[in-house]
Amino acid sequence: MKNHSEHTNMEQKSNEIKKFLSEANKNSYADKKAVKADSSRLKSEDYHFEKGKFIYHDTYFGSRDFMGEEIIYEDKNPIWGANYFGFIIDNKINKEEIYDFLRNALMQDYESDIPVRGPKDFTRGDWNYKLFIKGILANFHGEEQILFKGKIVYKCLIQGGFIK
Repeated sequence: MKNHSEHTNMEQKSNEIKKFLSEANKNSYADKKAVKADSSRLKSEDYHFEKGKFIYHDTYFGSRDFMGEEIIYEDKNPIWGANYFGFIIDNKINKEEIYDFLRNALMQDYESDIPVRGPKDFTRGDWNYKLFIKGILANFHGEEQILFKGKIVYKCLIQGGFIK
């Protein structure tokens, strides 16, 4: 059983990671102007962000349907990660429209115990973004959805947690 100081340290560490992750997300894929990092694996798309003792690296494959992972390092040691698989359901909707709206949703400011993608709900015109997450930052899973005129056109499955 954890003593009070261990619990306080874990809570402080989680808060540091949440703050850093929120900033890293907005300085990588979500920001169309973000500069990609060198490819870390054959045909991967990569983003890299550093601040203080933390490093964030996001690697994904694919453009319409994609798979990827995010890792946070503290003092060059991997401490947190998430993996995801996103896919377009409705082929009649232009992928650029879907992913432009996704980036817009991911750039929104929001408060969350698990700041892994975007806010719980975001609407602009006929487009709606939803994020359903279960668990805590240490161990979670969820689903991201984009709806156009009330119909789901995109989903992304995500899971992750602390690396020990």
